Amino acid sequence: MKVKLYQIDAFTDKVFSGNPAAVCILDKLLDEKIMQKIAAENNLAETAFVLKKDKVFEIRWFTPSVEVDLCGHATLASAYVLYEYYDYQFDKIKFHSIASGILTVKRENDFLTLDFPTDIYKKIDTPQVFIEAFRLEPIEAYKGKTDYLLIFPSQKDIENFKPNLDLIKTAGGRGVIVSAIGNQTDFVSRFFGPQVGINEDPVTGSAHTTLIPIWAKKLNKNILTAKQLSKRQGDLICKYLGDRVEISGKAVTYLIGEIDI
Repeated sequence: MKVKLYQIDAFTDKVFSGNPAAVCILDKLLDEKIMQKIAAENNLAETAFVLKKDKVFEIRWFTPSVEVDLCGHATLASAYVLYEYYDYQFDKIKFHSIASGILTVKRENDFLTLDFPTDIYKKIDTPQVFIEAFRLEPIEAYKGKTDYLLIFPSQKDIENFKPNLDLIKTAGGRGVIVSAIGNQTDFVSRFFGPQVGINEDPVTGSAHTTLIPIWAKKLNKNILTAKQLSKRQGDLICKYLGDRVEISGKAVTYLIGEIDI
């Protein structure tokens, strides 16, 4: 059995930046164990598996070690593949996730825009493990459905972090987002997820379902610019819509291949 594989750099307009995702467009559903093995072999932050079902595309996401409930950059990459290589004619693609429900991606010129549910989060006291891991106490801490979010005083703090990943791994959840007001964008962030086999994710679309509502309220604006300050970096345009958020970016193809199972 052969499966077509696309590797797409998401939230960027040039290769070797943004967040790389593998996308497999399926003719029939694969066994979960096979999908996990493919994701481990790809060794990227996420591999998306997409199967057309009537007018909806079923989508699932796997890190090298686990399946996750939501992934932004791999969903954007999947939409890019359908538009570029499968002659999808409509301006909006509807995906369905068994964990996150209906997710749409619309195309507007060179931009693809994710429409995701806003995260459900609450303010918390900062867990001591994060103070030790980052060696700096945040201004605020939040806990979302899967991630922690720590707010720090400056972009320089975010840039300089070299956290203790072993400590972060003990915190539970999917990972931890660190964020601050940006120097040239509304806010900046980084994401660390050693719990799910991703020490640092280059650009984390799903993390912005938590970041957008918090920064929209702090800055009193519903349209925001964002940059994720990983080594590869990525740029996002964000819109807060209450119970939904829109996350826009570009994508570019790195490679096209074939898996022989």
